Amino acid sequence: MDFGLSDEQKLLQDTIRRYLEEKVPTTRVREIMQTETAHDPQVWQGLAELGITGLLIPEEHGGSGLGVLDAALAAEILAWGAAPVPFLGATVMAPSALLQAGTPSQQSEWLPRIATGETCFGCAATETFGLRGEAGVRVEGGRLYGQSLFAIDAGAADLFLVAAGPTDLALVPRSASGLAVELLRTVDRTRRVGELAFDGVEPAEWVGGPGGAGAAVERMLDAGRAVLASDTLGSCDRAIQMSVEYAMQRRQFGRVIGSFQAVKHMCSEMVAEIEPARSLAWYAAYAMDALPDEAATAVALAKSHLSDVGTDVVRTATEVHGGIGFTEEFDLQLWFKRVELNRQLLGGPELLRERAARLQGWEAA
Repeated sequence: MDFGLSDEQKLLQDTIRRYLEEKVPTTRVREIMQTETAHDPQVWQGLAELGITGLLIPEEHGGSGLGVLDAALAAEILAWGAAPVPFLGATVMAPSALLQAGTPSQQSEWLPRIATGETCFGCAATETFGLRGEAGVRVEGGRLYGQSLFAIDAGAADLFLVAAGPTDLALVPRSASGLAVELLRTVDRTRRVGELAFDGVEPAEWVGGPGGAGAAVERMLDAGRAVLASDTLGSCDRAIQMSVEYAMQRRQFGRVIGSFQAVKHMCSEMVAEIEPARSLAWYAAYAMDALPDEAATAVALAKSHLSDVGTDVVRTATEVHGGIGFTEEFDLQLWFKRVELNRQLLGGPELLRERAARLQGWEAA
């Protein structure tokens, strides 16, 4: 049995890497992240032309018809380049929901637009698995009221998929009357999350009809978590690469610091932590399509474990770089901050381990 990647999957990653190296070096990343939305339509369209935006879209709707594992592999390389793009919401979470519960007319209307990069979706569903204070979206008289925090890809979104409870999923244009969108400043400036306030917003559509999107909300969240685990994986790969390169260049006491045993151990420990986690992340993404009965548990464990491992890796990478590793001017901070935002998006490690326990029937006494 072959547990490695196929030639097509390797080519996918290589293609994305070459595009990012040529079109979106870290100097360009820094320029984009300083804008209000952290979104460059030209960069996004370039990825669309490579087929990245249509990975999960069936061929009849203009996509590639691939699976969550392929999207996760793409996310690894996008994270490796600290790409400031709305991949998670627009390319993974939104099509996952629409494919799970969307009507044929909804799929034929929106999936081709996602595949071409014409339309960017944001996703607001964090209140379905853990309330934050007074936040939460409710339905009254067919309209939406309340507040949703940490809406994914809010900077680039043309419209939002909004979970109003665990079974209702509304499609809301950004320009809808009664909707206020405030972009939040988080530790990671390469991606924007937002706070959505609803005051009698009438949804343009209900995905799957009112009350008919319970499975879609779960699928959307788990697909997002699987891809976030791989995003952390790619960020760690880049942090380790930078650490080894720095250790082989930086000199102290007449020697490169990579020759010191302590630095060797730090680099090797980072690799020893991340490599076993790689198979866990790949397995969780694979299970989303191939092993649906195991997928939710595998995703919860992968995302929670990668969150902890990722934090350890980027912290150690910062220590290898010494004083320069903590500075805003040095690029390592891009991946440090990306990992820290990934840790909390769609559920922190503690919450997801509790979810895994519940899924396996390990209820607390």
